[in-house]
Amino acid sequence: MKSKRVQRLKAKMRIRTKISGTDSIPRLSVFRSNKQIYCQLIDDTAGYTLASASSKEVDAAGAKSEIAKKVGALLADKAKAKNIESIVFDRSGYPYHGRVKSLAEGAREGGLKF
Repeated sequence: MKSKRVQRLKAKMRIRTKISGTDSIPRLSVFRSNKQIYCQLIDDTAGYTLASASSKEVDAAGAKSEIAKKVGALLADKAKAKNIESIVFDRSGYPYHGRVKSLAEGAREGGLKF
């Protein structure tokens, strides 16, 4: 029986073989820990992070999914400052549910196109 972590990492590798970010359309990578959520816009061709945001940067209290939505909006603002409008979403093997979904919705409401 494989652990939940190993199953997620296998899914992550399966996803990463199919998607890749460029300078004009970067990859939005998500990492979710028990207490925080982090996201980055990555140019895979150059191996460079264009922008990042985390729940540590957002001054908010409340449900974790509400904080994740604010993190998505913060990343969208940082992306707009760098003239990035379109992205490729990389959920890193996490189910598209809960905090990951909230982060994506916040980024969409901030003006990013998936």
